[in-house]
Amino acid sequence: MSPRTNDGEPERELPASGRRSEDTDAVTDAVTETDAVADSVTETDADADADSVTETDADADADSVTETDADAVAGQDTGAAGAAAPDEPVADEPVADVRVAAVRRFAAVRRFAAAGRRRRTVELGACAAMLAVALTAGAIAVGATQETRNTPVVTAAAVTPGLLASAALGEGITALQAHLRAQPRDFGGWATLGLAYVEQARTNGDPSRYPQAEQALERSLALRPDNDQALAGRAALAAARHDFPNALKYADEALKQNPYSERALCSRIDALVELGRYDDAAHAADLADERRPGVPVFTRYAYVRELRGDVTTARRVLDQALDSSTTPGDIAYVATQIGQLAWNQGDYEDALTHYARALAADENYLPALEGRARAQAASGRRAEALTGLESVVARFPLPGPLVELGELYETRGAEGDRARADDQYTLVDAWTALARANGVNADLDTALAAADHGDRTAALRAARAEWDRRQTVHTADALAWALHVNGKDAEALPYARRATATGYRNASFLYHRGVIEQATGHAKDARTHLTAALELNPGFSPPGARAARTALKALEAAK
Repeated sequence: MSPRTNDGEPERELPASGRRSEDTDAVTDAVTETDAVADSVTETDADADADSVTETDADADADSVTETDADAVAGQDTGAAGAAAPDEPVADEPVADVRVAAVRRFAAVRRFAAAGRRRRTVELGACAAMLAVALTAGAIAVGATQETRNTPVVTAAAVTPGLLASAALGEGITALQAHLRAQPRDFGGWATLGLAYVEQARTNGDPSRYPQAEQALERSLALRPDNDQALAGRAALAAARHDFPNALKYADEALKQNPYSERALCSRIDALVELGRYDDAAHAADLADERRPGVPVFTRYAYVRELRGDVTTARRVLDQALDSSTTPGDIAYVATQIGQLAWNQGDYEDALTHYARALAADENYLPALEGRARAQAASGRRAEALTGLESVVARFPLPGPLVELGELYETRGAEGDRARADDQYTLVDAWTALARANGVNADLDTALAAADHGDRTAALRAARAEWDRRQTVHTADALAWALHVNGKDAEALPYARRATATGYRNASFLYHRGVIEQATGHAKDARTHLTAALELNPGFSPPGARAARTALKALEAAK
């Protein structure tokens, strides 16, 4: 998705309740497959750094999987909760403990990348395999509970939406796990599970959760066809996988069953935005605001206005959303959205203030941690920014922060920084491979990262493919820039102009347009847009801002 979509939003409408059932065979099989993946990673590469990611860590993650069907039934944006063995009560294990092995494994992946840059092609495959093991211990399938002849049920909620949107998420997940063991025919519980996996995958950068989400949602629909909770879940899953036509289709199907489904209303807005149908998205936002006003709708309403250049309305609506937020999850989410809006306008102090508020509500909220580091770098606090981003990518190696960290290393230019930067870009490739293996269309991520830091031909191929699927300001910008770095500036110019046509205030878009205009002989326009980029957000990108200033000097000298 684009940088300002609503990934990480606290989930709502998630009914569940709790006891347990006894089905473990599928999980045992999945653990066997997990061990096989870990063994294959160990045996394939004899590198010492690869060995550090072998049996001990793999067994540790496998143990956390084998402990319960619940790990196949778990997830949300703070990570999967630990659980006891299938025949034991669920333990109250801290959520953070479950991902300790993953953190160690990500560090090993980075060391592995640094050790083998001479063998980049072979290494990439190993990185992707190890990254898959690190994220979810082999991407276990949802445990298939044994069918009974009972009718589908939905029991009274014991896991409230507020709990699932709060820092106490682990408790909610544990209760949901227990409930699905006791009531395997609860179609609402399976729908809740699917949405939980979607949220975990999107916020923790764990695309291997998506197949699990799909299975849970299919189970819900098998028990009760056309239930709006599962249909809305399928819409959210499709959007998370960047399959926006199906996201729109499933959202419309859910709204036929329940016109007031908040999740479906929001997924419909997301899909229309990401398909470039901005007028339709504005109408959808108005409808959602009429039917289900609240934080999820307010934030989408604001983003639609921002894309059309109406920053004043966007900020007013986000301030209203923050004022109405009560749970830690809502506060962290909305404050981060305000921080991102302020960042886009170059107001770094306001951005840092709101990122701080978000982190006061949830100190581990990934988008706020990333945003704070970006604003620190733009404010000249490079050391703090580097420390912050290093912490973020050690836990959640997503393309955005990986590229940002790599560029900060390049800008610092200390001994070894070039190699450190290359390691981050290699991990982007590994994440992309894993995402595609789990049904995510990663072409936009590929185009954006590879145009500046990878295979330029691949960047152009990915950007063209994405443009054919959806014509948005973000895909127009990505295609324009991929064409430029491949020396096709005349073809790039119309796309660069289209990226800025809605009035969306984005310094990177203005910078890309100015560079392309300079290359095509439109010197006056190039000066206008390069100046606008630096006036809007002078720290939008360490290398980009430096290149914009250099280009302006050249243009002035040529006058």
